[in-house]
Amino acid sequence: MDGARLECTCSASAERGIPAAHRCGLILCGERAILSSGNWTADPGRPKVKTSMASKVAVWLTCVLLTSWAAAQRPVVLLWPQGAPGSEGQSGPEAVRIAPGGDHVISHVIQPSITVYLPAPDKATGASVVVIPGGGHSELWMDHEGYNVAAWMSDHGIAAFILKYRLAREKNSTYTIEGTELKDLQRAIRTVRSRAAEWGTDPKRIGVIGFSAGGELALLASVRYDEGDPAAPDPVDRQSSRPDFQGLLYPGIPGDMTFSFSKDTPPAFMACGANDRPDISERLPELYLALKRAGVPVEVHIFAGIGHGFGIRITNTGNAALWPDLFYGWLNTNNFLRHE
Repeated sequence: MDGARLECTCSASAERGIPAAHRCGLILCGERAILSSGNWTADPGRPKVKTSMASKVAVWLTCVLLTSWAAAQRPVVLLWPQGAPGSEGQSGPEAVRIAPGGDHVISHVIQPSITVYLPAPDKATGASVVVIPGGGHSELWMDHEGYNVAAWMSDHGIAAFILKYRLAREKNSTYTIEGTELKDLQRAIRTVRSRAAEWGTDPKRIGVIGFSAGGELALLASVRYDEGDPAAPDPVDRQSSRPDFQGLLYPGIPGDMTFSFSKDTPPAFMACGANDRPDISERLPELYLALKRAGVPVEVHIFAGIGHGFGIRITNTGNAALWPDLFYGWLNTNNFLRHE
């Protein structure tokens, strides 16, 4: 290919407002997007090129590496720099596998952290969101439910912080969902709130957005929070763990879980596919009604013909591809996006 720099010219990326650096070549690359697409061109002024299957595979592998590289350039903040409570005596690196579609899937998290995506100052709205990838509480799907989401949010003026949390259902795990995973999320919210001035965000406009198992955690954080301990020696623990809003994308909603909602429950944006499994596609409307009856501002979208796990992918089509814009509009309607 004569050393030409490949760029994605797919209209879907442009229409969704995804910056050129974040389209297929960096964070939105996936096997289907590349192997089936002819929308790859060389530098401006050069003709469109048709590549062989081997070349396309090479591009895909390059994209996988670039995704890791792009994420690695972002600051990572350990939630407990001296070691997470409950992980004493555990060691070893995180495990990363590459799924067939190009997603980076992480497991064996011992030190929970947040990866920081700050918007450009001229775009910043003051709002921020903790992004919670899913993976059945046994792994974390970091691209379409993490990196891509955070990049979209930061490009639209919302500071985003991807949570890497310990996993309760990983093989031989000693962690629990409410005793460990939820505490990791609460600590992330407190950390973002404690550093709001440093990161240019409003401590009263910090939300959560979770996908699948991450959506379950987002919901839990929105009903089980505290105002912090003013006497705590750690200044982070003095902060409230209450999110100011919640985004629930195809969240896991266990049938045996009971929630108590009130008018103080954070406003909620919810979305799933109509073809998702019943515990999501049927329980999400029930959750909407429960929140509405409690006086909580809530909006729900159920996308026809869509199943589980759409997140933000370059291959998304139809109305499900528009959920980030719907979420942004909902935030604006509820006054979370005031420009300073």
